[in-house]
Amino acid sequence: MSPVITVNTDRAPRPAGHYVQAKLTGQQLYISGQLPIRPDGASLPDDSFATQAGQAIDNMLAILQAAGGTPSDLVRVTAYIVDVTNWPDFNQVFAARLGEARPARTVVPVPELHYGYLVEVDAIATIEKHPSAVQEANPVNVTVKESERR
Repeated sequence: MSPVITVNTDRAPRPAGHYVQAKLTGQQLYISGQLPIRPDGASLPDDSFATQAGQAIDNMLAILQAAGGTPSDLVRVTAYIVDVTNWPDFNQVFAARLGEARPARTVVPVPELHYGYLVEVDAIATIEKHPSAVQEANPVNVTVKESERR
């Protein structure tokens, strides 16, 4: 049985509740819902939808990268957007951030999101394990700090 590995990075905001940024089990990475919050915890509730969407996607991609993945490793993304009229803007920002990667995707229009945000995204990816995570059969916490990426 594969160990369950917690993935955290300081390149995305810390969880504000009883959850983690992501869990890696086997080759499956499950990324928790990401709101448009900067890695330092600064919020963007008054910014445009496109700015919020970009930040939420950037957070998702930072967590994916911390686990050793790339956008091409994404197999499923779910986006929750306030107001279905934001769908074209979401699609444009999503395509710009993911480039040639085209995961399966669902966009769910919702009446509102926590703290008044306009978008939240979560994802599932299939990737090889982060090199430092392949250590033991017990759960491991992998924290990747920005300073370690340089």
